[in-house]
Amino acid sequence: MKIYDLLVPSERRDFSKDLLEALSYSCVNFAILYWPIVAIHSNEFQTDHLIIYYFLSILILLVAPIFWPILVYKFMKTGFFRRRLVDPILKPWDRLFGQRKAYWVIIHLKDGRKIGGKYAKRSFSSTYPAEEQIYIEEVWEIDQTSGRFIQPLTNSDGLIISKDNFHLIEFFH
Repeated sequence: MKIYDLLVPSERRDFSKDLLEALSYSCVNFAILYWPIVAIHSNEFQTDHLIIYYFLSILILLVAPIFWPILVYKFMKTGFFRRRLVDPILKPWDRLFGQRKAYWVIIHLKDGRKIGGKYAKRSFSSTYPAEEQIYIEEVWEIDQTSGRFIQPLTNSDGLIISKDNFHLIEFFH
């Protein structure tokens, strides 16, 4: 559950209330890996292949539960499942910024001004359920009428802006 929460932005879990769900996922892991579990717990296997027994036990108990949510997430991103299931990512904000692409952006402030900048690998955006905030690593002077990027601001290490201050972001390649 924790691995899936790292992949898909969601409300913070109260694990004390999710005990039944965690138990259910453990049962699914057990059901999927039933035959390997039975095979390694035979007396001959435990005595003849002790190192492999411990390795497979760790794989079944620790690695597989980490692997399943990644696999489910990958399947949900395929076209077949995307057409048939509800998207687990709740906000377009998270979908767009989750792609980790670089953009030139123009942010339209609520007071009518525009801020231009470069959103690239050092930039960052918040994820659900946090309030939408964006850090732009390069701030550029832009022409307020045409929206053209003129030049980067000197001595600027970027800009953090909150959703309370803007109403629109334009993205350019």
